[in-house]
Amino acid sequence: MTVFSGPVATDKPRQGFWGLWNISFGYFGIQIAFALQNANVSRIFQSLGSSVDDLAFLWIAGPVTGLLVQPLIGYYSDRTWGRLGRRRPYFLAGAVLAALALIGLPSAGVLLVAAAFLWMLDASLNVAMEPFRAFAGDMTPHDQRGQAFAFQTAFIGAGAVLGSLAPALFNWLGIANTSVDGTIPPSVCFSFYLGAAAIVLSVGWTVLRVREYAPEEMAAFEGHGPHHDDAAQHEPLVHPRSGPLWVMGGAMLLALVAALDLDKQLYILGAGLALFGTIQIGVRATGARGALAHIVSDLAQMPVQMKQLAFAQFFTWIGFFIVWIYTTPVVTAQAFGAADTASAAYNEGADWVGVMFAFYNGVAIVAAFLLPALARRIGNAATHAVGLLCGAGGFLGLLLIRDPHALLLPMVGMGVAWASVLSMPYVILTRVLPPRKFGIYIGIFNFFVVIPQLVVATLMGGIMRSFFPGEPRWTMLVAALMMALAAAAMTLVRENAKDAA
Repeated sequence: MTVFSGPVATDKPRQGFWGLWNISFGYFGIQIAFALQNANVSRIFQSLGSSVDDLAFLWIAGPVTGLLVQPLIGYYSDRTWGRLGRRRPYFLAGAVLAALALIGLPSAGVLLVAAAFLWMLDASLNVAMEPFRAFAGDMTPHDQRGQAFAFQTAFIGAGAVLGSLAPALFNWLGIANTSVDGTIPPSVCFSFYLGAAAIVLSVGWTVLRVREYAPEEMAAFEGHGPHHDDAAQHEPLVHPRSGPLWVMGGAMLLALVAALDLDKQLYILGAGLALFGTIQIGVRATGARGALAHIVSDLAQMPVQMKQLAFAQFFTWIGFFIVWIYTTPVVTAQAFGAADTASAAYNEGADWVGVMFAFYNGVAIVAAFLLPALARRIGNAATHAVGLLCGAGGFLGLLLIRDPHALLLPMVGMGVAWASVLSMPYVILTRVLPPRKFGIYIGIFNFFVVIPQLVVATLMGGIMRSFFPGEPRWTMLVAALMMALAAAAMTLVRENAKDAA
């Protein structure tokens, strides 16, 4: 008697060098834009009149946007199929919108308008970036994921080198890096225009050069029948009962801020907690089955390894976000002795921050291809812990070192950490996530990137004013401690289901 056991899973074809190149090349332009943002937005805000203490709050629009955009984009990109495929429409739309924001941001002239363009830029980059992680999983077999993320990390590093160096390169070409009070130096403006062209061209390359697997092919790779995706759309959803607790927690925080006259930025955290609880209550009460219902359900059913990684992500991104915000005021004050944003010394220091960021991203390119070899010996989780400890050492160096050229030394540790952050968690995740939900789960994973940024944006300004007013260098000690805690959290991560159970 013959027993029919259903479709048999087949491996996806392995990608060659150029296949991996094409899948990842769009990240080159995306990261040019991110690097320009990370190295220059504080400079732009200060040039338009922002105080150092207010910088974290002005950056808050980006994290809030990412918290909402990434899981929604992940949910819809998992379910999209059209002439451009599944993920590619999102790459392209995000790239075009980000290019417009890059053109507008340095030309804003008014602080609030610049903050609005930062919001637009961050939202657009989230739309373009989120599907790329899932894209690597879609297009490669299980045992080639490490290579795929290494290519992504290399292009992220290369794009960041160019984006970080751009103002200094334009200055070297004779374009001024200083300007009158209240305006942005021409070298910065030209750098953002370069970024606008780069993101459209590089993402366009990936869109045109890669053919995505059709839904029927993806089902065959997983060993499912042709109607598996239709059945998955009607899977039972989990409706958490914790919504009222989140609402109560948010309301209590809002009341404490008002009663104790705490930093007003904490209102944002309280409102966010209450909103999350309200969404849970609404989904449970209505039995909804839309995007929000699926996100809430999948969040409640996260794989164990994803929950374990969440702790490490939380501390990691507090550390990096602090460094991105405060490196410019720390280096310009500590290594260049400048606080006046219109002075030549300040702008020389701000350009040097771009060089430092370019250097750590250059280190990340090399480290991206070395870390997988270390992971084969000691495991992905242990490798990530080592990388995070390198970052902690680098952040301490920013606190202690005053010589501009010697500041490149801590950038080595920061570069190793950055390469690990961009690859190791995703290698672990894509081994345990269901392939048809790569997009939504990687979007949900972004919660643990964004929530730490919200914590920094709402709390760091008040911490600075209370504990080290006028001394932003001590933020680097906080960042180093956060990275050490992240490394400790990685010891809790069990990479396979048997160990995690």
